[in-house]
Amino acid sequence: MNTIAQIFVALAGVFHLAVFAMESLLFKKPSTYQRFLIRNEAEAAIARPWAFNQGFYNLFLALGALGGLIAGGDKGHAIALFSCACMAGAGLVLIASDRRMARSAALQAGPPIIALVLAAVL
Repeated sequence: MNTIAQIFVALAGVFHLAVFAMESLLFKKPSTYQRFLIRNEAEAAIARPWAFNQGFYNLFLALGALGGLIAGGDKGHAIALFSCACMAGAGLVLIASDRRMARSAALQAGPPIIALVLAAVL
């Protein structure tokens, strides 16, 4: 995998680590749960269990992307790119499910899509 694609894989991984932190560790803070279109503490209390679980999905995707880069070689890069494909798919599902999340979906899916394209063409 070329260096430019690796940079975008790393960006995607770091972004998903940040989302893990927001969903699983910081979700009780109003400034955090409001980013997910949750208006108040009552709604946040209902959403907290799924957000916690979803955060770990993001952690595992990040670990796949970053761990694949660290492992290197064909197998490591395949794991990293598979993780990016999953991230891109999740971003597409997000925008399809709620158009108000377009910015978040672009942040989630953009870097992994760029990584996939660059890995394929360079």
